[in-house]
Amino acid sequence: MRSLIDIVDFSVEEIQQLLETACDISENPAKYADTCRGKKLATLFFEPSTRTRLSFEAAMYELGGNVLGFSEASSSSASKGESMADTAKMLSCYVDIMAIRHPKEGAPYVAATNASIPVINAGDGGHCHPTQTLADLLTIYREHGRLHDLTIGCCGDLKYGRTVHSLISAFARYANIKFVLISPEELMLPKYVKYEVLEKNGMEYVETTSLEEAIPELDVLYMTRIQRERFDSFDEYERLKDSYILTPEKMAAGKPEMRVLHPLPRVNEISVKVDDDPRAAYFRQALNGKFMRMALILKLLKEAEEGRQMEQMETVEDSRLVCDNPRCICSTEQELPHKFKLVDAQRGIYRCIYCESKKNLI
Repeated sequence: MRSLIDIVDFSVEEIQQLLETACDISENPAKYADTCRGKKLATLFFEPSTRTRLSFEAAMYELGGNVLGFSEASSSSASKGESMADTAKMLSCYVDIMAIRHPKEGAPYVAATNASIPVINAGDGGHCHPTQTLADLLTIYREHGRLHDLTIGCCGDLKYGRTVHSLISAFARYANIKFVLISPEELMLPKYVKYEVLEKNGMEYVETTSLEEAIPELDVLYMTRIQRERFDSFDEYERLKDSYILTPEKMAAGKPEMRVLHPLPRVNEISVKVDDDPRAAYFRQALNGKFMRMALILKLLKEAEEGRQMEQMETVEDSRLVCDNPRCICSTEQELPHKFKLVDAQRGIYRCIYCESKKNLI
């Protein structure tokens, strides 16, 4: 069944259709009030969430559907050791569509390959977060009127920040996009994203540790939280957590048309004094998330009725290809086959289909 696991699962044309539907939903909510009557959404949240979970629930209710699910792993049979594959098969008996957030990278992909209903990735570890990216795209589209000819600054945790990884992948298909990557050296964007997304697509980018120097050239400033839950070392988190704090004084150097986005929650990386600045778009961004999730639910349910299937990825199984990433879903679900995709034949580079970890056979 067609699902959304990674933002690149949808073409630019499909994303544009979602943007237009979301805008129409925003302007004509009554038109969509009964479109999902009789349909059920399961929200399977194995790690904490406020905006994503509640926006999915609000989206389904406003479409006239119903919601069931859980908000923490301890409330599910996962606490008893049930596999993601079995969870997906079981939920397929009860609901029409499911949204999954999970700390293990690749968990939604495993669910999608075992479910008989559409699966939406609501965030998997530090891997990707495609529905947040849809909210980001809609916000930029509504604020700037375009998704091309933009300079976008991403600031904070670019190493573990799944929202940033998805955003970069999405914009790799639009014209004249420049990224300014602002982070401490310890939290720089992973090399595979730089080399296999930015450079492979010929995108311009620069890396810097200075937010102040970057702000004047930006059309979009995408702030991110330093995520305590992604760190193995508490001491390292404490040392890095206040690396960047956006204040009105720093905002003064930005363009009048610059917009500030943040996937939220914020801790202290954006001063509350910035909230009254008309360039602060992060709460409008949260509202846009609901509209985009409404559009997405409609799209996937319609495709399910049409019998559209998920495209099968070409994979390789080789005894030498074993994923050793402790954050990968295959680290806990032992019967999962270790599967890889070939990304660079000349250099013999393969990546785990669940978490994107690299293996080199040359």
